[in-house]
Amino acid sequence: MTYAAGAIGAAPLAGQELQRFFERDAIAVARDLLGCHLHVGDVGGRIAETEAYFPDDEASHSFRGPTQRNGAMFGRPGNVYIYRIYGMYWCLNFVCTPGSAVLIRAIEPEAGITTMTERRGSDVLTQLCSGPGKLCQALGIDLSVNDRLLDRPPFSITPSAPIEIVAGKRIGITKNAEAPWRFGISGSRYLSRPFR
Repeated sequence: MTYAAGAIGAAPLAGQELQRFFERDAIAVARDLLGCHLHVGDVGGRIAETEAYFPDDEASHSFRGPTQRNGAMFGRPGNVYIYRIYGMYWCLNFVCTPGSAVLIRAIEPEAGITTMTERRGSDVLTQLCSGPGKLCQALGIDLSVNDRLLDRPPFSITPSAPIEIVAGKRIGITKNAEAPWRFGISGSRYLSRPFR
């Protein structure tokens, strides 16, 4: 873990601490987000899987510059960027430096599990938030929370102590697909897909 150890504690990231955490290389942020506790209102859990994206990355929404759709991706460090895939699933991303972001692929449910199971129509704990669309459904995330900082309601994020990490290729993309910028908690049962 490369984040300053003195800033790690029980308090959620806010203000300048939030900015310092996210205003770094997206790979470093993607790795350091693993184990962090993310809450959206009364529901949330431990981040188990992430992917990093950059402005010069052909797979990134920011590759062709700012648009009305991706404007939040060029916002402040710690900003939330929401987009829809396949015309039906929302995806949750956190902005690092402008145009770079981390996709949150999976979390381990910890709080509001009853609410999450109702939203998802499933009570299989390991499947509640094991993918970008699933976790957004379980957390009640849609475009209404796009383009706001993670220290603003309904969000809160608390850093984690260093953990063992695995890395591999990103999922569901065709451009720059070989980049090993997908990260997960080693041994987690809550991943969207196993690492190979």
